[in-house]
Amino acid sequence: MTLDQLLIFSILSATMGLFLWGRLRHDVVALAALLASVIAGLVPTDTAFSGFGHPAVITVACVLILSQGLQNTGAVDWLARSVLPRDAGRLTGMLALMGLGAALSGFMNNVGAMALLMPVAVQLSDRLDLTPGQVLMPLAFGTILGGMTTLIGTPPNLIVSGFRAEAGMGHFAIFDFAPVGAAVAVVGVMFVVFIGWRLVPARQSAAGESFDTGAYFTELRVPQKSKAVGLTLRAFEREIEDSDTQIVGLVRNKVRITAPHGGRRIRADDILVLEADVDTLAEALSVFDIKLEEQKASAEDEDGEEETTTKSESTVDTDEDEDDSPARNDEIVLRELAILPGSTIVGRSANDMKLRTRYGLNLLAVSRAGRAPRTRLRTLDLKSGDLLLVQGASEAVSGFVNDTGCVPLGARDLRIPDKRMAIIAGAIMLGAIGIVTLGLLPAAVAFALGVLASMVLRTVPLRQVYTAIDWPVIVLLAALIPVAGAMQSTGAADLLARFLVDTIAQGNAVVALGVVLITTMFLSDVMNNAATAAVLCPIALGISDTLGVNPDSFLMAVAIGASCAFLTPIGHQNNTLILGPGGFRFGDYWRLGLPLEVLVVAVSLPLLLVVWPL
Repeated sequence: MTLDQLLIFSILSATMGLFLWGRLRHDVVALAALLASVIAGLVPTDTAFSGFGHPAVITVACVLILSQGLQNTGAVDWLARSVLPRDAGRLTGMLALMGLGAALSGFMNNVGAMALLMPVAVQLSDRLDLTPGQVLMPLAFGTILGGMTTLIGTPPNLIVSGFRAEAGMGHFAIFDFAPVGAAVAVVGVMFVVFIGWRLVPARQSAAGESFDTGAYFTELRVPQKSKAVGLTLRAFEREIEDSDTQIVGLVRNKVRITAPHGGRRIRADDILVLEADVDTLAEALSVFDIKLEEQKASAEDEDGEEETTTKSESTVDTDEDEDDSPARNDEIVLRELAILPGSTIVGRSANDMKLRTRYGLNLLAVSRAGRAPRTRLRTLDLKSGDLLLVQGASEAVSGFVNDTGCVPLGARDLRIPDKRMAIIAGAIMLGAIGIVTLGLLPAAVAFALGVLASMVLRTVPLRQVYTAIDWPVIVLLAALIPVAGAMQSTGAADLLARFLVDTIAQGNAVVALGVVLITTMFLSDVMNNAATAAVLCPIALGISDTLGVNPDSFLMAVAIGASCAFLTPIGHQNNTLILGPGGFRFGDYWRLGLPLEVLVVAVSLPLLLVVWPL
């Protein structure tokens, strides 16, 4: 063993030890490993940060941004409503949820898919009379399994593809992972749905809400082409019953009807007064393709009169000449504001304040201790303690807060679905995938093109382009790629490969393939899965070279193993996401995770030998 090999093994051992220790964040450990390698002379200084330009790193960042666009526009919400049956039993509901999570994870970041479907899972658990954790853990494992089906489903696949290209064999195609990955995902999902979920401990959630604002009262105008037209109010509520939304009033021809009868039929241009939690309001809007009344209305009547003929709907552009509108060129945000005693807006209405024309803000909803307002929102006299849901440019919201003495509540991801933007976001993602599938452009370039389209078309607000990226993951990948390269350049990967082949596999290629698969699975349970892939790829290539067999078999084994972190909450971010909401303990994961990992080995190993023969 040479000095360089001893140094790189020492650095990697220390790195893995710090990963296991868990006191330092993964990106910090990876950066320390990179700098140690540079100082030791194992990584040239001029290529130390070349990992940040690596195609795998660029692709991961771009997929995260495109996933944010799908989330912002409500595209995944629409898909979830279309796929998940409303009156399903436990098996059907669990199968639909896990199947949707696995399918989404194949084409968007699996962490993003998990975050999007978590609220759906919690609602489903209540409907199925299960604890949240008994649905959240199957969903987390389903999204992890789904990520192994395509090139872009999870960062380890992109890393494996990158190492293949660096070895002179070119990148994997986007669906090269599907024959083995999809089979494993299907078998894994079926096991969890029919057997595995029963192994999940029934624990109550340990995570409380950051704050409870109570129900908001808001107004929805029913457009001519809405599916709500012709429905009774009772049927309308039945369609959105999962969102705990109820109709408390109706405005028709300027006449307000309080507590309307459930048998009354909805007409076009009716204004429905709803009581809904702000987090579930999006479902009520998107089910019937309805927009909030304040979003559809034109500028407020300057005389402060109660609005409101339907004619204002066709005159939305009347304020186009207001060049000083603060919301024109800025990103639109939703914010919750609390009115404090002594605020200058106590006793005044939105019309009185000229909220739209003076501040460029829309008052979308009001929460008032569970009591429904007796007048229209824009003419409602505000009181101390009211909570307001406003929409406008972030600078406009800040100006309003400073002028009025309101207090913004803790930030929450509030969004209002937009059907047109959802279609655009979905088309951008499908277009990027199509370009990669047809081989027209490399994955990094195709998805970067998709990000550019998202920025131009504003499916992702410019302020969210960089916040959508999980920067610790990016730094982790970019730092470990040169370190993994040092394993190859120093011959350390070949040395370790020969040890595994001669000592454990004893020259048997099939045994060696199983060793690589199981080793990768074990390491991904105790350290970041992307880091595991970066460390194991050069070893896998070294083993295949030593045995003189197909390197793709071993690279695919690394990809499968790195995507199967089911034993601990630290192996994958999706496992970490459910730790609090599911009320889980560290040792709860192996009960379902261990038999699932055994099943993955039993299914994937024969398939690897068939699909990627040695």
